[in-house]
This record gives sequence, C-alpha cells and structure tokens, in this order.
Amino acid sequence: MGSANESQDELAEEIVRGLVPRHSTAVVLFHHAVAERLGLGPTDHKCLGLLRERGAMTGSELAAITGLTSGAVTGVVARLERAGYLCREPDPHDRRKQILCPAPKRMQDMKDIFDPMQQDALALLEDFDTHQINAIAEYLDRMTDFVYRRAALLRGQSMMLSAARSSKHNDDGTTTRDEGGYTDG
Repeated sequence: MGSANESQDELAEEIVRGLVPRHSTAVVLFHHAVAERLGLGPTDHKCLGLLRERGAMTGSELAAITGLTSGAVTGVVARLERAGYLCREPDPHDRRKQILCPAPKRMQDMKDIFDPMQQDALALLEDFDTHQINAIAEYLDRMTDFVYRRAALLRGQSMMLSAARSSKHNDDGTTTRDEGGYTDG
C-alpha cells in the first residue's frame, strides 16, 4: 500500500472518527439552542423541522419517521399547536385523520434564526470549487440517508429487545408476554 492510500485512509479515519462526531455534537447543541430560543423542547423543535422539511403529514407518519409513540406525538402536536407553530387540517381522504402543517405565521421566527446560519454556510462554500461542492453534497446526502437507516435499525432493535424483555419463558417451553407494567421477579 502506497503513502497516498495511507494518507487517504488516515484522512477518512479522521473524518469518520473525529470530524463527523464533532460536527454532529455541534449541530445537536445548535438545535437545542434554537429550540430554547423558540420556547420549544428539542423533540418538539425537531418534529416541527421534519414538518417544514417534508411537508404536511399525519401524526402516524410523524411517529413512523421519528420512532416516537403515538402518545408522545400527541403531546408534541398539542405543545406545538399551543405555541402557535402547528395547524391541524382535516384529511380530505379520511375524515378520522388530521393533517399536521407548520403554521405560516410562526415560520418567520424560525427563518429569522436559520437565515444567518444559512448565509454563513453559503459563504463557507465559496472557498470550494464546483467539484469539491459536488463531493460535499454527495457525502452529506449519502450520510443523511445512512443515518436515517441506522436510526430505524436501532429503533427496530430496541423494539425487539423490549419485546424480548417483556416475554416470560415458561417451564413447558412456551412463552407468555407480560402485558402489564413493571413486574419484579
């Protein structure tokens, strides 16, 4: 293996083990500060962000994307609606469902916070040529998909572990599920 490959491997290692986690932590802390500034909790802020990013959706769809329980989504929706960040509209195809939409009148608050950050990011990208920007865009796009898949995998594993923990193995080889709450024993 030549020194160019070793250098590339070392750089890749530094990106994956150093820069990506550092960037991730900075982004999480930034979004906590945004949530605080908007008077929201971090989960509520990120759910609102998903609605802004992906558009209107039902509570069930929001739960599926986030991994939150339906009860947790109900709480998020109530808090966002109370704070004026969310509107509910009847689903035109199913009257039992409601469509969750960001409230346009409060989106300016978010825009005021995010615009300076986006301007700084655009200025930063001016230091790169088109080829480099394309590489950055491809990496971020693929990494984002990867992180969503990993999150879904972790949620699936958590559900399997939770189900396994709530099952009781009987002496006769059968398994019964604990449908109640916490049992000691």
